[in-house]
Amino acid sequence: MSRRLLELTINGETHQLLAEPHWTLLHVLRNQIGMMGTKENCLEAECGVCTVLLDGRAVNSCLLLAGQAEGHQITTIEGLGTPENLDPLQQAFIECGAVQCGYCIPGMILTAKSFLDENPGHVPSRQEIREAVAGTLCRCTGYGKIVDAISVSAERRLAKQHKEPAA
Repeated sequence: MSRRLLELTINGETHQLLAEPHWTLLHVLRNQIGMMGTKENCLEAECGVCTVLLDGRAVNSCLLLAGQAEGHQITTIEGLGTPENLDPLQQAFIECGAVQCGYCIPGMILTAKSFLDENPGHVPSRQEIREAVAGTLCRCTGYGKIVDAISVSAERRLAKQHKEPAA
């Protein structure tokens, strides 16, 4: 198979690389670009640890061919916040103790971000949150603190929306 030039927009930066047609987005992120925040596990879209945002929607990067991501905005956990300026969802995960081993957390946070962004102005129920993150498996926390963190983040987002003047 012959490589072709791909141009991917990842976390707001353009990356050009020669890629094999069969390479997944997960492979390119980790092995070609060196973004290790997106985790590799099942390679079958069963666990969700490879979740990234594609134009704001959560997708499993282990099944998406890198070429299919061309022309789209890709967001990985590295692009969500910085150590000095965490995304509010990342901050809530820390405050609520939702991070145990941390392996599923990048995928979990990006899945939660997509869910909350799709439902602005709404604080979801615990059941809605559990259903939203059901595709991302966590073996450490039992999900209670993860649900707490997502709920806290949604509440804070709504409170902030009510405080900001309408544009």
